[in-house]
Amino acid sequence: MIYQLIITGYYMYKNFENKFMKIFMGSLIKDSRTVNLQLNSSFLPVLFLIFSVLSFNSMYAQKPMRAGTTTANFLEIGFGAAGNALGDAYVSMVNDVSAIYWNPAGLSVTENNEAMFVAQPWIAGINSSYSAVAINIAGIGTLGLGFINVDYGEMDVTTLAMQEGTGEKFSASDKAFILSYGRRLADWFTFGTSAKYISSSIWHMNANSIAFDLGVIINTPFFSVTGKNEDGINIGMSISNYGLPMKYDGMDLLNTIDISPGEAGNYQDVAGQFKLQEWELPLIFRIGASYNPLVYGNHIVTISVNALHPNNNSESVNVGLQYSVSIPSFGKFFARGGYKALFMDDSQYGLSLGFGILTTLLYNNGIKFDYAYRDVGILGGTHCYGVSVMF
Repeated sequence: MIYQLIITGYYMYKNFENKFMKIFMGSLIKDSRTVNLQLNSSFLPVLFLIFSVLSFNSMYAQKPMRAGTTTANFLEIGFGAAGNALGDAYVSMVNDVSAIYWNPAGLSVTENNEAMFVAQPWIAGINSSYSAVAINIAGIGTLGLGFINVDYGEMDVTTLAMQEGTGEKFSASDKAFILSYGRRLADWFTFGTSAKYISSSIWHMNANSIAFDLGVIINTPFFSVTGKNEDGINIGMSISNYGLPMKYDGMDLLNTIDISPGEAGNYQDVAGQFKLQEWELPLIFRIGASYNPLVYGNHIVTISVNALHPNNNSESVNVGLQYSVSIPSFGKFFARGGYKALFMDDSQYGLSLGFGILTTLLYNNGIKFDYAYRDVGILGGTHCYGVSVMF
């Protein structure tokens, strides 16, 4: 499937390029300077990405047939302020420790050891957080350890007889422990994989599962305005949450049964238990491309487009735009924007915005702060705050 997508995209691009050159480039004055030709050519990938997004809806859009059929859906939220601000269009350009979530291949892109903590309050008073650390080991690769925690808070216990509450409280939470590994196998190719332990609990019941992620990032020099691979078209792909189904179990499922309610003297309190079904994990296939159409001195503009194929909803497209500027003797500043879930049926996601500040210290160390705001339609807006330390 992946190879078919790449080959189809390549031929789509070549056909688009030929048409563009005939229609638009033929109108250029013959003695135009070479730099003008190169500038126009550098925006061909941008137009191609836009063309791909517009054609994606007609080619792959479909009604979701399996909505609401998976569990542990907190794994779909998206963790990390930079990725959230870009509308979750991060699979091909992730370069920090949040790669543990988005694409483990991005771990090998990190230049330093890094520790990250992200607090991102979610809708309806739900609190979620993400913590991770990545260590570069020379000759081996980059090892990462991540932890996702989602706390749904305390709620009143109610019954049919006591609908205002019994006076008891119950809580619910989801957790994921992730072990990741990434390595650069060539100058243009990085690979990564993750293993995760997933746990979900509601009052006295819990469910557990094991899942795996796999990802790659390909750096190409295609249309690079500087000749460097990192400024050309970068392609990223990942498969997330491929694992065992989950089934809840616990003492709350216990229930006494009277096997013969019409007879006296029988075993009227036989121990019984409700039997629940297994639920699949939210499997997500992401493929995306990013490109730097403008690299001028300390200024870089990056655009990113991701296409998603989940197992519990319709296909969708995420788009993002980032502007970064290097400030001598200080670090870097990032301004980001994006839009999530284009072409998804009945999506509540919308515009996302954010920024980041990286302060460089001695010996290649640094501190980074990231912020993101996401619009979730009728559910309101959410904020995400991230702090990273490079060491």
